[in-house]
Amino acid sequence: MLATARDAVKTHDRTLTSLAAAFATRGHSLYLVGGSVRDALLGRLSHDLDFTTDARPDVVTEILAGVTSTVWDTGIAYGTVSGMVHGMTVEITTFRADQYDGESRNPEVTYGDTLEDDLVRRDFRCNAVALRLTADGEHELCDPLDGLADLAAGILDTPAAPEKSFHDDPLRMLRACRFTSQLGFSVAPRVQDAMTAMAAEIDRITVERVAAELDKLILGAEPWTGLDLMVATGIAAHVLPELPALQLTQDEHRQHKDVYAHSLQVLRNVTGLEDRLAASSPGTGGDGDAESPEQSLRQSLEHRRLVLRWAALMHDCGKPATRAFTGSGTVTFHHHEVVGARMVRRRLKALKYPKKTVEEIGQLVFLHMRFHGYGEGAWTDSAVRRYVNDAGVLLPELQLLVRADCTTRNRRKAERLHRICDDLDARIVELKEKEDLAAVRPELDGNEIMEVLGIAPGPLVGEAWAFLKELRLDRGPVDHDVAVAELRSWWADREAQRAQQDVHEDVHEDVHEDVHEDMEDTDR
Repeated sequence: MLATARDAVKTHDRTLTSLAAAFATRGHSLYLVGGSVRDALLGRLSHDLDFTTDARPDVVTEILAGVTSTVWDTGIAYGTVSGMVHGMTVEITTFRADQYDGESRNPEVTYGDTLEDDLVRRDFRCNAVALRLTADGEHELCDPLDGLADLAAGILDTPAAPEKSFHDDPLRMLRACRFTSQLGFSVAPRVQDAMTAMAAEIDRITVERVAAELDKLILGAEPWTGLDLMVATGIAAHVLPELPALQLTQDEHRQHKDVYAHSLQVLRNVTGLEDRLAASSPGTGGDGDAESPEQSLRQSLEHRRLVLRWAALMHDCGKPATRAFTGSGTVTFHHHEVVGARMVRRRLKALKYPKKTVEEIGQLVFLHMRFHGYGEGAWTDSAVRRYVNDAGVLLPELQLLVRADCTTRNRRKAERLHRICDDLDARIVELKEKEDLAAVRPELDGNEIMEVLGIAPGPLVGEAWAFLKELRLDRGPVDHDVAVAELRSWWADREAQRAQQDVHEDVHEDVHEDVHEDMEDTDR
């Protein structure tokens, strides 16, 4: 494992050795620390490196200024100075021995004098390993808390008593769930016991920080393990109560212990399918040189993976609220997708997710049952157009979600569902070759509608446009003259209906007046 770490850091030796030399010249030591060392030991070192040092922040600023022109001190209140060295972002923090007040997760910053003081305050022992950097590249591993053994065993344990660690910063409990997802580690029994006993402490954390941890967890290699730990310890009941609520509901096929187990399986399934998203990635675009096309595409794919995984996890969250039993004793969940979409939007808004993310996840939940109508009878081209139109840009995600939603153990039934998915995919491709399904628009725009009907801008133009949109969905592309004729026919029918309605209203008003006059005559 140590050899793996040395190989990993060698790729950054130009940066590490130059920094180490600069600090040594001033009489100070520099250590690579935390997640950076953990990832190096696991052979997965990233480009964002974290360091600690005995030098105070003002000295760190001076040293960095001597090796790079890009230095910023946005984290100076916490003893952190950052810089760009050889194209890499580095964050260097002075040894700390913080004190917590038990109310806020933000500590009272106190500088420490030793590396051990700094390491013992960290969240988990596997993150409390340091690498002392040297100018000659012979870096030395520092492991006073035996974090290397935890790494080898794949265990998450705290440097101090977990109760103290989680009381200082309750977010660490959610980080434990996230690390099980990202790293495949399990938590030590004493850690899980403390998380269970202290689950309510997570309420001290802002929803923004909770959402950030949830996203990292869900994007992990095995998110279902982290989510299961959240549920088992009771943390999910505070941050995502819709998830443990699924344990109370048996799914209608009785193929799983409960809908909760089914939802985690759908999440597993979708992670195995999401590589197909890259084939349907939209154009990257971008302004200027703010980011490269590769970065833009990566961010787009990550967002799409996040949306898809959230939708997979929450697609059946409406089932507990819609559960009903028939006379024969079978269970049903009618319209659970409608209720579930509403619940998902409400929860994600409470967690302060961006509006776009909320709407995309909610829409996938809302639409995930639409596909099942395809297997119940032949869809017309019009029905396929409407399905594609309703899904919009989310069509690739929706198709993957409905595939992942097949968790039946009945091999013949599973094969049938996959054949139906394949058939619908083929129908969509066939229609796309004939017409532009991605941009189903009426043949006439607003200006042409006003000219044909002789009307001014207003709600009537929107009504006419909606009619033409329905015409386009029903028939596919039509000639311009046909669209004009259909619009005029619709308008004539509409005017005739309005005239008839006016007559009915006049008659009703006359009758009402006659009755009123008769009543007055009777009174007299």
